[in-house]
Amino acid sequence: MSTTSPLDGLRFAFGTLTVFPVRVTRWDRPAARGGMLAAPLVGLVVGGCAAGLGLLMLRLGASPLLAAVASAAVPAVLTRGLHLDGLADTADGLGSGKPAEDALRIMKQSDIGPFGVLTLVLVLLVQVAALAQLYDESWALGAVAVVVSAAAARLALTLAARAGVPAARPEGLGAAVAGVVPVRGAVLVAAAVVLAAAGAGAYFGPYDVGVGAVAVIGPVEAGPVLEPYDAVRPALAVLAALAAAELLLRHCTRRFGGVTGDVFGGLAETAATTALVALALLG
Repeated sequence: MSTTSPLDGLRFAFGTLTVFPVRVTRWDRPAARGGMLAAPLVGLVVGGCAAGLGLLMLRLGASPLLAAVASAAVPAVLTRGLHLDGLADTADGLGSGKPAEDALRIMKQSDIGPFGVLTLVLVLLVQVAALAQLYDESWALGAVAVVVSAAAARLALTLAARAGVPAARPEGLGAAVAGVVPVRGAVLVAAAVVLAAAGAGAYFGPYDVGVGAVAVIGPVEAGPVLEPYDAVRPALAVLAALAAAELLLRHCTRRFGGVTGDVFGGLAETAATTALVALALLG
């Protein structure tokens, strides 16, 4: 058996989680392990693109609300709506109240039921509302929030793919990645993301200027002042996102007997939304 290189994991991560033209050369469990460990890097890239568009909109004179809509749209586009579709299907499965086998059959159908539609509308509204508030508070905070929420969303996938979490079906993406990540590796990646979020908050926190100064995008004239809370706020948001995703993961595991690709999508959107709400509430 050939060894697995880090590139195999990166190809798996970007090839399965984004629309980027990356050819997945290996679809075995070692490659899946590397891919799930690298999932937060995918979030970093996707979040960076979303934050870049949001800041561009602000620079061009758009309102915080319009910038928020643009930032929320980018992850959906770059994933072909994969996570949103998974969220809707998971909501339909959970909302059906049917036994696991029937619920899984509902989730596999191509159409979206009322529970899925309602969940999608509410989640997207919450994401846009939270981002609009954050962009209005500070261009830097809005940008950091977009990147942190995207990384937290993919980190939730890393933790959901840890050893001991079974697959609900013998086929599909859920079966391909279920249980591939060692618990120790998942914890180390989670710690790295939390520290990186704290570092981003500490670096950009002093640039706490409103959108009226976005044309300058630099420190205020009096000079930036670092507050310890600048670092704590994003770190707490990541932890809150992971807690919410873990609650959903355990509920889905009990209801469906394990995870599916749809459940992974639901976990990602749950984590992203929770991170944004936490950042908005912790202001």
